[in-house]
Amino acid sequence: MAGAYWVAHVTVTNPEEYARYAELAGPAIAAFGGKFLARGGEVIIKEGQGHARNVVIWFPSLADANACYDSPAYQEAMAFAKDSSIRELVLIEGVE
Repeated sequence: MAGAYWVAHVTVTNPEEYARYAELAGPAIAAFGGKFLARGGEVIIKEGQGHARNVVIWFPSLADANACYDSPAYQEAMAFAKDSSIRELVLIEGVE
């Protein structure tokens, strides 16, 4: 399953506002073929600084992952995430 991945590390600072982000982000991600592989489960931190929430999303291609992030629907969701969380997000091309 090559495709591409979003890997996000998130610390939620305002759960009510972040819930609105999550409500809008899910459909925006699905519209580009995104599928959640990990979302907020238990973690074991081996190196570096951990975050309370970690998310991995698979997309059919890096272009799809990037187009999703830049889409109006996802950017509408991001309006709720910007002031309600501290986030790191990378888009990574998968390997065969």
